Amino acid sequence: MPAPPNNAVRSASTRAPGPASRDSATTRAEYPPPQYWRAWAADAEPPALPAPADLPVAEPPLPPVVPPPAADGSAEAPYRVLIVEDDISQALFAESILAGSGMATTVVSVASEMMAAMTAAPPDLVLMDLHMPGMSGTELTNQIRQHSAFAHTPIVFLTGDTDPERQLEALEVGGDDFLAKPVRPRHLIAAVQSRVMRARALQQQRSGTDRHRVTGLFTRHAMLRLLTDAVPGATAGAIHFLEIEGIGALRDRFGYGGLETVLADAGRAIATIAGDAPVSRLSDNFFVVYSRDVSDDQLVERARSLRDGLGRQSFSVHDETIRLRTLVGYAGLSLGFVDASSALAAAEQALRDARASAIGIAAYQRPVEVDADGDAMQAIHDAFAGDRFELAFQPVVAVAGGDEAQYQTLLRMRDGEGELHTAAEILPAAEASGMLHEIDLRVLKLAVAVLAERRASRPVRLFVSQSPRTLARERYAATVVELLGEHDIDGASLVVDVRQDDALIHALALKEFCAAMVPAGIQLCLSQYQAGVESDALLAQLPLGFVRLAARYSSRLDEPAVRDEMRAAIERAHRLGLQVIGQQVEDPQAAATLWMSGVDFIQGNLVQRAAGGLDFDFQHSVL
Repeated sequence: MPAPPNNAVRSASTRAPGPASRDSATTRAEYPPPQYWRAWAADAEPPALPAPADLPVAEPPLPPVVPPPAADGSAEAPYRVLIVEDDISQALFAESILAGSGMATTVVSVASEMMAAMTAAPPDLVLMDLHMPGMSGTELTNQIRQHSAFAHTPIVFLTGDTDPERQLEALEVGGDDFLAKPVRPRHLIAAVQSRVMRARALQQQRSGTDRHRVTGLFTRHAMLRLLTDAVPGATAGAIHFLEIEGIGALRDRFGYGGLETVLADAGRAIATIAGDAPVSRLSDNFFVVYSRDVSDDQLVERARSLRDGLGRQSFSVHDETIRLRTLVGYAGLSLGFVDASSALAAAEQALRDARASAIGIAAYQRPVEVDADGDAMQAIHDAFAGDRFELAFQPVVAVAGGDEAQYQTLLRMRDGEGELHTAAEILPAAEASGMLHEIDLRVLKLAVAVLAERRASRPVRLFVSQSPRTLARERYAATVVELLGEHDIDGASLVVDVRQDDALIHALALKEFCAAMVPAGIQLCLSQYQAGVESDALLAQLPLGFVRLAARYSSRLDEPAVRDEMRAAIERAHRLGLQVIGQQVEDPQAAATLWMSGVDFIQGNLVQRAAGGLDFDFQHSVL
């Protein structure tokens, strides 16, 4: 192995790891492959990366891509992680995982130069080896805590030392947590993300301000509190949603640092254009303006002023001058939204419409309501009163075999005559009558009861469908975590299932929900996934664990174009570290084609029809 670079402090590399083979179609990049560090050696040739559509099936997937998280609630910068590790291969492994998830990383391989690196670029978290030449991790921790500026900086040890006395000694001088080597990428990302998230939230509370310290914009949480108080009962005003286009190209050209400089300057410019209206950066390249004193006939003009005002501004980055194109979607509050989440979802829907508009501006149009079946609505009310909701289960089976039990939960309702109704018959009436949240909560509680019952005997993982509108409700994320905690259930036992079409409309609400789920170990599955520009971007924006393919892929496999599209979709998901489920598989030929295309799991009547029991034999199942 080559010696560490001469410069002990090194910025995060943007070069991708070189290709490596996989043992099977289902292998995941959990640990660094042999000789992978050669991609960072001084004499290494730049890797030749094929175009995404031409990537071979055998290329290993990258770790999950998580967008740059929020800093003190306003999403102004990626998480900053200082990696203190003398083993260059271990340092580069951790660096590649964290940098690939959108974090800004710096590596220090010489213990004596750690404080210089922290002073030059204060990190949000220090990831440290417990044993360093010349100075132990305990001594380094004590050194960090002697500086008041770093009194609250989280310190996490990544070590193979399982000696409890050594660990206790490190915790006593100010360490926060331990991760055992070798560590899985998902575990590393989740541990760092949750620690930094809490540290930044505490810093925000200590600062006692609702404004971002650099840009002066309202923090995300402050804006959400403001809208929560203002939206119900509002008869005027609007929420304007802004998206700065070309974010990927800007990141590629100027790097994360240059991009954040541009977006911070853009935020200040939007605040100037908006005048007295509160402005917040919600995430990445999305900004929201609460135009509280604007009448309905002024909403379009306000949208134009925001679009054109930002478009006329020039921004300087790396000695280059650039201009930004902005899309604007807005929702007038006179439409009578019941809460802030509904209003934000409406503005986000308008922004999606603005992407297809030639002028880049669109207003939210309330959909025409269809009268619900009165008898169906009454039947739902009666089912709640009589506790007649139940779950059916369909196994989700690994194509490579294994005995891990996991099922898709399917809602069923019995009417007064004892007849069983499916979710497709129930949900339209529930949504029209405003009872969708109550049904989602009932399904969640039923699933948690099953998990609690099986915990003592044979654990099971359940995929539970939920509406994004429910997930966006205040404290619903806390409710999910609390339900699992009350029954001492591992978060990994629950996968929240969200349809792609709903996720596209409520992407920001889902990001908020996921931020609370990741530390608890709860995963998200994007259901009915079909390849497309917006849906593919969604794969990278959300911290997903699973993707369930749309039914058209399993039902139209005789069409070459559909097969090719499906294979590309599976490869794309695998490159992002996601596991892929092929659903509604009805015949052996479809199962064989899906298996050869690289799916990880099969679900459908070929395996087993949905039933009320959890008695499928996963250990001896053969596809």
